[in-house]
Amino acid sequence: MKIAFSPSVYEHAAFLLKMTPWEVSRNAELLYRAHRTAHQMYQHSPIVVGIDIYNIEAEAYGGVVTQPNGNGIPAITQRLFAAIEETHSLKPFNPKVAGRITLIIEAGKKLAEEFPDVKVSVPVSGPFSIAVSLRGLNGLLEDVALFPEQVLSFLKRLVEGQVLLSQAAVDAGLDVAFFESAAAPPLLSPKQFREIELPALKEAMTRVGEVAGHAVPCIIGGDTEPILKAILDTGTSYVICPAETDQAAFMAKISYQSNVRVRINLNPRTVAYGSRADILAEIDRILELADGRPNVLLGTGAVPYETPPENILLIRDYVS
Repeated sequence: MKIAFSPSVYEHAAFLLKMTPWEVSRNAELLYRAHRTAHQMYQHSPIVVGIDIYNIEAEAYGGVVTQPNGNGIPAITQRLFAAIEETHSLKPFNPKVAGRITLIIEAGKKLAEEFPDVKVSVPVSGPFSIAVSLRGLNGLLEDVALFPEQVLSFLKRLVEGQVLLSQAAVDAGLDVAFFESAAAPPLLSPKQFREIELPALKEAMTRVGEVAGHAVPCIIGGDTEPILKAILDTGTSYVICPAETDQAAFMAKISYQSNVRVRINLNPRTVAYGSRADILAEIDRILELADGRPNVLLGTGAVPYETPPENILLIRDYVS
């Protein structure tokens, strides 16, 4: 069975240059070269211009991304706000000068010029994912339990920055892709997702969609089957069926939504470390889940850094 294949290449692009994610993530030319090399090899679409895609806005707000050891993924390890009350002072960033935004857009513009027929997207993090980086995971989850209204207010204040980043991307001739995996169960319960996250997420998705001129993908990994209806309530036109959820139940729920594209993800460990037989069996499992539904793609989740390129090529060739 033929099916469109859309691997998610972020830190793996650095591996193709035999460089660390840190090195590539801090240099526009290296970022361009890494994703150019990946696209020349895999012919995938979209090209998402990033390595550590969840750090962009938090760094623009003043968070410090620390250099990891070896080939680790850069992360913000120290929270910017020690208490939820401190977030009240948060102001939108200027995408022309804040963080690495201009670096990412510069790399994206070069990729778009080189591959004019391929969608090139800037990663935009969802409000809860940004909040986790700024407040710290444990601190934010405590706030969700104790101060839910203040957390919702915090999330809504983050929307303006998401819109500004999206506008900068669109002004440069690029598209946007929306990522919000920190909000998925079990970090938030389905009830907390609907009551605290969803209002801010819907506002962000609506406003970013207005900037982009179309509904944007809402990429949420984790156990998303229990919150699928809420995700669709954002108006998104593209969701993923993550390897971490009950994929059969997820696909049964969305089978009637033929207007929504669904990317069903392979198990990333199988993609990176599986034998040829393991990988082909995993592909066949996904094809059975797809069951001929229109608007379905085969995905990988974030391709691990050290994934052998021949594994990605095997998947691509098997379904093409």
